[in-house]
Amino acid sequence: MCRWLAYSGTPMLLDTILYKPAHSLIDQSLHSKLGVETTNGDGFGVGWYTEDNDTPALLRDVGPAWNNRNLREMADHVRSPVFFAHIRASTGTAVQQSNCHPFRHGRWMFMHNGAITGFHLMRRDLTLLVDPALYADIEGTTDSEVMFFLTLTFGLALDPPTAVARMAGVVERAGRDHGVEFPLQMTLAITDGERVWAFRYSSAHDSRSLFYSSRVDALRRLHPDVAYLRDISEETRLIVSEPLGDLPGAWNEVPESSYGVVQPGADEMHPFMPVPA
Repeated sequence: MCRWLAYSGTPMLLDTILYKPAHSLIDQSLHSKLGVETTNGDGFGVGWYTEDNDTPALLRDVGPAWNNRNLREMADHVRSPVFFAHIRASTGTAVQQSNCHPFRHGRWMFMHNGAITGFHLMRRDLTLLVDPALYADIEGTTDSEVMFFLTLTFGLALDPPTAVARMAGVVERAGRDHGVEFPLQMTLAITDGERVWAFRYSSAHDSRSLFYSSRVDALRRLHPDVAYLRDISEETRLIVSEPLGDLPGAWNEVPESSYGVVQPGADEMHPFMPVPA
């Protein structure tokens, strides 16, 4: 499967988030501690927003993140308040650029760790549910991209949690119609550049790992000697597949079957359940 991180907060160089932590996403691409696979080398992607454009920029490639010179070069020069970064371990679909996360449509970005079990059995059923006006924009062959376009179809722009719940509901229905007991495994993140939604759910209620960073003000009280905590706003938050370091009190596990919203003001955490199809 995959590993990913979502950052929202004080505008930051990508290098600070992607390379500098002790257990950075680059380190996880070779030495994942909590993933199904230790190595995640089947492509990578990063996406970010700038003040000049509502549409996020993407850099995606099919090679591993740990030795990509273009990624290393641009990480020292790109600064943004919102980053998505993803390293891929394919679950069977081709290693090609159009299958690398994050996926983008308009102002929205989406990335996923997990799988639709038996996707080859239900690919046709699920893709036929995608809005015909959106269907032509599907570029790759992954279950993840189909999940994204189903979420767009079900009203992502109006109500992201309900759209994801409807998507999960039709995936579970399609899976069970094809005899798959536990069709869905997902930790996924979605953003419009202003808010970030992160979901942790699986049909078997045994989901892949997902963590969020503690409030900055609480970390400052715990670690008044940590310099970088003085330079970021209290709105700053990270959501990650694996903790990026071992700073005591920094990381909290996202509860099973739940979703969180990182947004201006108070962040939120809620239970998550699919809407039955």
